[in-house]
Amino acid sequence: MQNRRKFLQLCAALGIISMLPQRIFANIKEKTMQLRQKAREIYEELLGGAKKDALFASDKEFFTNHINFTFGESFAKAKLPKEKYFLITLASSLATGGKIEFKTLLKGAINHDISPIAIKEMIYQSTPYVGFAKVRDFLSLCNDVFEKLGIEMPLEPQGTTTEENRKQKGREAQNEIFGEANITKMIESSPKDKAFMNDFLSANCFGDYYTRTGLDIKTRELLTLVYLISLGGAEIQVKAHMQGNLNMGQSREDLLNIIAALVPYIGYPRALNAISALDELTFKGA
Repeated sequence: MQNRRKFLQLCAALGIISMLPQRIFANIKEKTMQLRQKAREIYEELLGGAKKDALFASDKEFFTNHINFTFGESFAKAKLPKEKYFLITLASSLATGGKIEFKTLLKGAINHDISPIAIKEMIYQSTPYVGFAKVRDFLSLCNDVFEKLGIEMPLEPQGTTTEENRKQKGREAQNEIFGEANITKMIESSPKDKAFMNDFLSANCFGDYYTRTGLDIKTRELLTLVYLISLGGAEIQVKAHMQGNLNMGQSREDLLNIIAALVPYIGYPRALNAISALDELTFKGA
């Protein structure tokens, strides 16, 4: 009888001990899995309540880390106007292929009265950089959202060039962004068997897209930089368009804020590569 009592006492003690890790783990969860107030407020203002996102239920830790950093730190550091923030994050999500995030941001943009024309032009502008196949997917997604929100399509046309003047108008846009001397040097120094690419760039990349209305040329050049940073593997083009943005009046601080806003969407390697390109062009040393 005495042995049995000791055995039961031992079991009880072991039972109490076995519960301790669970209690400790529960306390840790309560402390770590919390949305910070500032991040929650910004997120809810821009995109709605946390419980509307499926990840809130299935992957709360991931969701919490994402919201706390994306809105509590990245967004807060960048301090961008809402329209610019929506346009660059939509552009980045498109370039990286993030359809779910793109759809979430798209609904938020519409709810904050971002022009449907500006949104469509952001998508059109990406075509020379991410390719037609990817753009078609995102145009279809955008059209579905527009239709469900009662936005009448097609939207008002924004093209300004003709078949006869698109190459010349594109060349003018190139000159405005990069300087006529630089563009002339690039064209004249190219081997004859690569001349077609210069013609494509002037007529299609710049003539068909940069000349459109709905977004000004400074915004289009900024979006181009966002696509290139977000794609990764285009460091030469990133540096060229980083310089293009500086030429268009963006400051080092402006571009650092853009990169700060993009970090959650593109990751650190691409963000650090972008900063390295900016440093090469602007950093003067301490």
